[in-house]
Amino acid sequence: MTMNATIETAPGPDAVSQRLTFVLAAACGMVAANIYYAQPLIAPISAALGLSHAASGLIVTMTQIGYGTGLLLIVPLGDLVENRALICSVIMLGAAALVAAAFATHALPFLLAALFIGLGSVAVQIIIPYAAHLAPEAIRGRVVGNVSTGLMLGIMLARPVSSFVTALLSWHAVFFASAALMIVLAAVLWMTLPKRKPVTRMHYGQLLLSMPHLVRATPLLRRRALYQASLFGAFTLFWTVAPLQLAGEFGFSQRGIALFALAGVAGVFAAPIAGRLADRGHSRIATLIAMLLTAAGFLVTAIGAPGSMLNLACLVVAAIAIDIGVQGNVVLGFRAIFALGHEHRSRLNGLYMATFFAAGAAGSAVGAWAFAQGGWMLASAIGLALPVAGLLYAVTE
Repeated sequence: MTMNATIETAPGPDAVSQRLTFVLAAACGMVAANIYYAQPLIAPISAALGLSHAASGLIVTMTQIGYGTGLLLIVPLGDLVENRALICSVIMLGAAALVAAAFATHALPFLLAALFIGLGSVAVQIIIPYAAHLAPEAIRGRVVGNVSTGLMLGIMLARPVSSFVTALLSWHAVFFASAALMIVLAAVLWMTLPKRKPVTRMHYGQLLLSMPHLVRATPLLRRRALYQASLFGAFTLFWTVAPLQLAGEFGFSQRGIALFALAGVAGVFAAPIAGRLADRGHSRIATLIAMLLTAAGFLVTAIGAPGSMLNLACLVVAAIAIDIGVQGNVVLGFRAIFALGHEHRSRLNGLYMATFFAAGAAGSAVGAWAFAQGGWMLASAIGLALPVAGLLYAVTE
């Protein structure tokens, strides 16, 4: 099946099959995982590359910088360039960067490779609006929710998978395996995906210059981006601080922390449910529920004495509740902004993602600082304040 879609063309009811939805979801998960493989491997990678403890954070930071840059400079190309070719090209860029990271024996080459891994990983954010374009209006939320389920699975499984592979083989094996996977994935997508060529009279420079105007002219984009920023900041704070709490208070090993991270996988089930609720016109109530769940997750961590089994169980409950709230709300945001018009979906998605991704980076940094200053109590108090702030903003809608 091929589709040479234009901005005037509405998708037919059979434009996106269950098989194609599954392929897109799997692609999102595989590509998104590349951003997170290195997070639990900072210690062995920094030791192998001779990075100091102070500089070891650059291993993750460079990937985040690359990803954030790609959101603003590469993702908008989805409104200009044929989407299948763009998706496969960006994935192959990531594959080359993964190979470079696997072969790196010094810090500078690895950090440069990490930057390009981040750039290559933004293929995910081209795939999601592409899926929205293929889906008819009546089921757009469901399709985006299903595709986003793959994205969430990739994010949540990347950390435990990389930890286990490193324990069995080495951290180099993680990057080699993912590079091979990306090459196979790009070939499969090239043979499977329908073509989608946008029709636009803009040049690339004009496309980028139009983005500030989109922010000013689209109140819904600003609102949904800030909603998700409040939740994603809390999400990254939690997943930055929880491993520190598990290691310090409960004596967890790296493998134990990886097993704990699997609890967050339960959150992926929120994505398709949120998509269906949005299709039925229930986005507002679903948004409020997502924020309440995220806030409740931080509240329950105060139950039980620190280090007790009850407190550990509450941390697991918190991980599930926070992930459900965050993953559900991001899909509600996708559904809302993708309904604004397909001629600028990729730019809207880049702006949406860049906003809450920046909040996530800030949440991670603030969480680490708060934990160092006041332990779990201070960090969780800040984490609680973020969804509460989002909730207060949401009631003004």
